[in-house]
Amino acid sequence: MSKIIVAATPVAGHTGPLLRIAGHLSGLGHEVVFLGGARFAAQVAAEGCRFQALPAAADFDDRDFAASFPERELVPAGPARLGWDAMHIFGDPAPVQLAALHELLVSFPATVAIHDSLFLGGAALALGRKPGDRPAVVAIGTFPVMVGSRDTAPFGPGLPPPVDETERAQYAALAGQFAERGRPVTEYVRQCFAAAGVELPAGERPRVLTEAADHFLQLTVPGFEYPRSDLPANVRFIGALPIPASKGDRLPSWWPELEQAGAQGRKVVVVTQGTVANGDLTALVVPTLRALAGREDLLVIAATARHDGEQLLAAELPQLPANARAAGYVPFDALLPHADVLVSNGGYGGVHTALGHGVPLVIAAESEDKPEVAARVAWSGTGINLRTGRPSTEDLAAAVDEVLGRPSYRRRALALCAELARHRAPAAIADLVDEIG
Repeated sequence: MSKIIVAATPVAGHTGPLLRIAGHLSGLGHEVVFLGGARFAAQVAAEGCRFQALPAAADFDDRDFAASFPERELVPAGPARLGWDAMHIFGDPAPVQLAALHELLVSFPATVAIHDSLFLGGAALALGRKPGDRPAVVAIGTFPVMVGSRDTAPFGPGLPPPVDETERAQYAALAGQFAERGRPVTEYVRQCFAAAGVELPAGERPRVLTEAADHFLQLTVPGFEYPRSDLPANVRFIGALPIPASKGDRLPSWWPELEQAGAQGRKVVVVTQGTVANGDLTALVVPTLRALAGREDLLVIAATARHDGEQLLAAELPQLPANARAAGYVPFDALLPHADVLVSNGGYGGVHTALGHGVPLVIAAESEDKPEVAARVAWSGTGINLRTGRPSTEDLAAAVDEVLGRPSYRRRALALCAELARHRAPAAIADLVDEIG
């Protein structure tokens, strides 16, 4: 059995997948130490792993970005905020992350270090020491592939791949503009690595960071990622991680109604804003409930993913529509088999969970990597991209009707479901650990 370090940025969307990986490897008998945010200590213990907290200088509470990073709120969503995040959320902690890894390796001489791909201390470890003098470094891609390519548009605005040489040339010019605007970001990240005593190689930043790892395992399948003839050789698609099965979770009182909806000829629409951007339910949950109100042919489930979600929803919508039901936390592995469409803000993990159940999507996204996720939903034919994080009720109603009324969306979602089923991400990671030895 191997000694393994698993390290994650202290953000739920990054930590969650790495926790599942750590738990799977621990369950196989490997000795695993999880290096992560303090708020996840209990979850790490539940996975049977030893927990090591990140130093305070590299830790923060992602449930309140405004408190941890007040300057971030002044940066507009889109490329500007992606650049700010690259510098301050992911770049600034890199020296502290690397120091924490070095300190941990003194007492725990791991043969494998697994990290989410934006835990830049992992890339610094790979670049700063020769393979024989460090663990094998395995990066996990928990968001769409960022690496630039002659076969895609620049990452960020959610543009589909080029359809002809004219568009390819336009994208190449746009990529040049993006590279010039992103030069200060790259230089800032380079200085963060220098502060850690590591030289960041020249080149496109996402490609350099991707190629730094000995192995880069992307949590998706080829059917959900744009083809690239120049993808780095160390990248491999391994499928999505299954969400943990619910263990005796208490189901809402309206659950029997959900189970009977299909037999009654009603379609089930689930709406969620995920587990992070769910503080303002007027962005997507409330307008979806209003858009579909009065529809006796639909049962609409608002999954707020918050303990106080029903109270937040009631503050904005005191009277739920007659066809709507709401809940705080609800087990998605039990909910999605009943769903006919998921309305979502485009979280990478949540979209893959829906596709893993063959559920087509309506995506309303505008922040972080979510526009790129939404673009891939549209490109793969598994749903509709509304191209905004605050859609109108009219657009929401039309999109839900389009997905429910056109069988191709369900067929494509089922095809992705089958492709995901053919990839067993936990087994692929465990096999790689065994190969490394």
